[in-house]
Amino acid sequence: MNIQDILSKMTLEQKIALCSGADFWTTKEMPSLGIPALFMCDGPHGLRKQEEVTDILGINKSRPSTCFPPAVTTASSWDVSLLERIGAAIGEEARNQKVGMVLGPGVNIKRNPLCGRNFEYFSEDPYLAGKLAAAFVRGVESKGVGTSLKHFACNSQ
Repeated sequence: MNIQDILSKMTLEQKIALCSGADFWTTKEMPSLGIPALFMCDGPHGLRKQEEVTDILGINKSRPSTCFPPAVTTASSWDVSLLERIGAAIGEEARNQKVGMVLGPGVNIKRNPLCGRNFEYFSEDPYLAGKLAAAFVRGVESKGVGTSLKHFACNSQ
């Protein structure tokens, strides 16, 4: 069954339920439509999978995973193939940890040097940021794991 067929069979309430989630990191399962639950976690610089007690700040214990340099550092390389390899490595870890979607990369454009989250973003140059983000996404998704662009609008100081 393709996506359009599934969407045509869904009620408005079911579509909304997909956006609200079953819990902090998991989407709602809809077996009658063939839609499994999907576990998501932060991961543009390495997975942060909290399996016991979850929180938005990452204070509670997470599973061990590889920690990669943040986007601000990797972007300084201007190396598209490097970002694709980092994405593939994160995608491999995500698949091994049964994570269906990595929440990242962060693609907000740096507009102010005082923004406290600039480390999460690639560049003030939209062309460079787009090329690097696309490479990261290709890498993660080459391992059968989804991605979700973050903070691409209205997240600046």
